[in-house]
Amino acid sequence: MDIPERTARDTMGEMTIPAGALWGASTQRAVENFPVSGQPVPHEVIAAHAMLKWAAATANEETGVVAADVAAAIRTAADEIIAGDHPDQFPVDVFQTGSGTSTNMNLNEVIANLAKLRLGEDLSSARVHPNDHVNASQSSNDTFPTSVHLAVAIAADAVLLPALRRLAAALRRKADEFADVVKSGRTHLMDATPVTLGQEFGGYARQIELGVERVERALTSVHELALGGTAVGTGLNCPPGFVDRVIALLRERTGLPLLEAADHFEAQGARDALVDVSGALRTVAVSLIKVSNDVRWMASGPRTGLYELQLPEIQPGSSIMPGKVNPVIPESVRQVAAQVIGNDAATAIGGLSGELELNVMIPLMARNVLESERLLAAVSDVFVERCLDGAVATDQGPLLVERSLMQVTALVPEIGYERAAALAKTAHQQGLTLREAALADGVDAGLLDRVLDYRRMTEGGML
Repeated sequence: MDIPERTARDTMGEMTIPAGALWGASTQRAVENFPVSGQPVPHEVIAAHAMLKWAAATANEETGVVAADVAAAIRTAADEIIAGDHPDQFPVDVFQTGSGTSTNMNLNEVIANLAKLRLGEDLSSARVHPNDHVNASQSSNDTFPTSVHLAVAIAADAVLLPALRRLAAALRRKADEFADVVKSGRTHLMDATPVTLGQEFGGYARQIELGVERVERALTSVHELALGGTAVGTGLNCPPGFVDRVIALLRERTGLPLLEAADHFEAQGARDALVDVSGALRTVAVSLIKVSNDVRWMASGPRTGLYELQLPEIQPGSSIMPGKVNPVIPESVRQVAAQVIGNDAATAIGGLSGELELNVMIPLMARNVLESERLLAAVSDVFVERCLDGAVATDQGPLLVERSLMQVTALVPEIGYERAAALAKTAHQQGLTLREAALADGVDAGLLDRVLDYRRMTEGGML
């Protein structure tokens, strides 16, 4: 699209717009005002905001606020943006005006100019106005939080939750595969009574399954949309029926259970829903640290570590030590989890920074929550495909369980705690197995045969 350098005007005066740019004066001011991070507003928010403008054009047409041909041109322009066209037309830094006004105006101006071109108009034409037509019946203060909620909900539904479910399913498969692999349990990193490797992986699967449930619960408040509050929550300049129609169109297009906020002052003055969903993502991250770190421990070695698991060998582990292979995927998982926890901390600060009728930390919160969703989804799939699916149990777990002394716990009901403790200490000091020490102490061999059944110990109860 050949667009020469030109001059555009807003209420503060004229601005020179670079060649090829479809935005207007307000966007150009924001580009010059916020040369901060080089990171634009997340593409998910841009697409969601365009979807909102698409639906608003229909509602405004039906209420007589915008002419039919203008509304149609706005919808066409919005659809192109939703499809990922014109990605270079949204340059405003994410660390911008805290209400997202700069991004709202960026979308308004680009959509207006695309609509003008579709109608055969020059970009200087007033046929489609960014405020009077594209932004009709709306304010940045209700549309931007609406779009952020929409983007977060879409990303969760389409990307994050499916990835977490795949991870949980992979862990369940491993739990079944390892169901009969008996190994030593460990508490405080010290030997404990026997477990199965399958029981451990079943616990990991449940952690992720509960994480999915937590995210789903948090999304119920994200599905409430601020649209309709306009400037301060009162709904000034929003015609009757506009909000219901827009949200109905968004529900139909996304398949999400979207609804109008129960209270528009809450919906614009606070961002608690984003804090809530970020907290759920943080909990998932904490779970992933536990799971990936346990996998690292169990795969440690192979000669001087636990080596109860063999992970896929996917790359050399050292530039100096030949033959070394490291658990790089669990390391990646833990780094992602740390970033998500950091994102949550910043999101919480954003949430507590609402003043009176508006929160002005929304772009930061959107950036962090969406990045957390993307990172968790991506690393969950990597964890499954590059690590868990190819992990196998070694013989080391069953071998080590024979050497452990904590099976003595099963003897306590038969010989008492103090005698059992003395047996464990004697066995350790003299380098004996527990069975050898017990026989030397006069414990009946038949009793030992019945009680020292390691697989049975994993099932609980009295032996």
